[in-house]
Amino acid sequence: MTGITNAQTAYITNDTTVTVIDVSTNAITATIQVGSQPLGVSVSLDGTKVYITNIGNNTVSVINALTNTVTATIPVGISPFGLCVTPDGSKVYVANFLSNSVNVINTATNLVTDTLLFSTDGNKGICVSPDGTKVYVSNYNGYIYVINTSTNTISDSIAVGSRPIGIVVSPDGSKVYTANYSGNSISIINTATNTVSDSIIINYNPFAIAITPDGNKIYVTVIHDTIVDVINTSTYAVSTITTAHYAMCEGISVSPDGSKVLVTDVQNNRVMVINTATYSVTSIIPVGGPIAFGNFIGPANVGIPSWNNQSPTISIYPNPATSTITIQSQTSLLNSQLYITDVMGREIYHQTIINPTQTTIDVSNWSKGVYLLQIKNEKESVVKKIVIQ
Repeated sequence: MTGITNAQTAYITNDTTVTVIDVSTNAITATIQVGSQPLGVSVSLDGTKVYITNIGNNTVSVINALTNTVTATIPVGISPFGLCVTPDGSKVYVANFLSNSVNVINTATNLVTDTLLFSTDGNKGICVSPDGTKVYVSNYNGYIYVINTSTNTISDSIAVGSRPIGIVVSPDGSKVYTANYSGNSISIINTATNTVSDSIIINYNPFAIAITPDGNKIYVTVIHDTIVDVINTSTYAVSTITTAHYAMCEGISVSPDGSKVLVTDVQNNRVMVINTATYSVTSIIPVGGPIAFGNFIGPANVGIPSWNNQSPTISIYPNPATSTITIQSQTSLLNSQLYITDVMGREIYHQTIINPTQTTIDVSNWSKGVYLLQIKNEKESVVKKIVIQ
């Protein structure tokens, strides 16, 4: 069992509120007042902040996930739709549907520090690569735009199907999947070449898209319909889940442990919980007018007391790393538990520390990206972020 307990908390946008759901119990734990017509959701990697686009008053609400309170409201472009937080938590990218722009928010100051302009309106979906170097934006003009996050410039454009909306990147960063609303298809982008490597025909009007933590399946909502399409990412075989009569499926997200898929039903004011083993709806959660566009389930951990703290006794080097990382401690860590998880909350590494002051780990075969390292013993729990390049 991992030493970092996944919060598995869902944040569902409604008419003027966000409903907080404990995914393990399907219980509503809080309701948070935000801006007008909240729509998009993105949760920070450490699980402590949730960002919400309010399409009705052109703002982004910042929620403290530990207290379930709004700590900031940030003016952005016209009709903000999707948004994403970078893996290191330093930036939020906001796709504005009606102002041909993407805003870049500095999360330390909660201010817009950059604005990227596009040739047309229509930005909707947005996602970030696991290593944080690229952001992908879906635009209604039939293109996916690639943003270089180090320069905040548009580095490429990729023609896909008609009117792409939902977009998601694979856990290893090698592929991007887009739901083409009018094209009735899913485009698969090779991120090494920025070209479409394949296309899958699915049911009418795909809207939102989510991927499992292992990257083996993607789930797609068919807007204003009762079905969810499931695609095997190895064979591209498509199967269909029928959710409930008269449902209008919109938002979709996979739980960090991969056991559940949550789907919002705006027609009937509810969230449907799908068991991924049986492809059946196992629970219905009443909420008000839900959409929740984006990955609305927290991917990591909430409430870690020593999150990324600057412990004077523990250091990690080199960080970023390419081949090995070394953990150095001024005090004994003998018999402490060492855990490393990826951005999806999956346990990548675990050991009981046997060298009390120094531990070296080979990471040469690990995928590039951001990871969480936790050292836990009876006295403390220290969590730090590490980057593999």
